[in-house]
Amino acid sequence: MQNDEIIWQVINHHHCSFKAKTKTQNFCRNDYNVTGLCNRSSCPLANSRYATIKEEEGRCYLYIKTVERAHTPKNMWQKIKLKRNYTQALDQLDQHLQYWPKFLVHKNKQRLTKITQYLIRMRKLALKAMPKLFTMPTR
Repeated sequence: MQNDEIIWQVINHHHCSFKAKTKTQNFCRNDYNVTGLCNRSSCPLANSRYATIKEEEGRCYLYIKTVERAHTPKNMWQKIKLKRNYTQALDQLDQHLQYWPKFLVHKNKQRLTKITQYLIRMRKLALKAMPKLFTMPTR
């Protein structure tokens, strides 16, 4: 059985390889972290029930971690492909995270918004004609 509070105490007070400390805040380098901050509610290691959004090759995926999958680390994260349409993807989030804490639902919606916005910017930049750069030969 996994006890989240004990795991968080060990990570917070002793050592976490994902923690990056600054003078003002602690940041988390874990790919599954929703906020990027190192705190109890947004730590994917210390929460047995967690969800996050990741982008792979231009597509958004919802990763869900549940207690039932904790005994198999290989299958710990369930990967759900989200629709390309933003409003349909938000509806999918609402459907899959219906009974989850409001903090996680809200942060995942924020992350989906951010990822879809930078994917749109990437598509626009790919369509623009970029000037070709070349080096000048030395004399």
